[in-house]
Amino acid sequence: MTEAQLQTLVEEISLQFFKRPFRHRAVFNKRLKTTGGRYHLSDHHLDFNPTLFAAISPSEQVGIIKHELCHYHLHLLKKGYRHQDRDFKTLLAAVGGSRYAPRLPQEKSSKVKRQVTYRCCGCGQLFIRQRKINTERFVCGKCGDKLQFLKIVS
Repeated sequence: MTEAQLQTLVEEISLQFFKRPFRHRAVFNKRLKTTGGRYHLSDHHLDFNPTLFAAISPSEQVGIIKHELCHYHLHLLKKGYRHQDRDFKTLLAAVGGSRYAPRLPQEKSSKVKRQVTYRCCGCGQLFIRQRKINTERFVCGKCGDKLQFLKIVS
């Protein structure tokens, strides 16, 4: 999807579901990583995540656009435009926008965390951490004895 197609789609959705025109810019922003889109209060333009838009279905794209348009129209009408405001929640439910951005498919399986294992020399308590710790500085929280490094599992 190009930015011109995005602009046209946002304008059409605004007229169809909100019965109000969208008179500002809708652009892709490559720096967005964890969100589907963003509404800018200062100049009223909308940013969208191009990586997410390429990976999700058109119906999910429309849900994200509706979400950002809820922020846009409520802010211009001087009503509650934030996520916790009642005006926002009711309008979002009325137009059928998505509450959260869908996760990218590769995010679900690629997040394998490593585990670093330590054992207490005194009581034998196992400690599983995500990061290495300095065994000269830290001791067992149960008995206060030294910790021994066992293994790293990636």
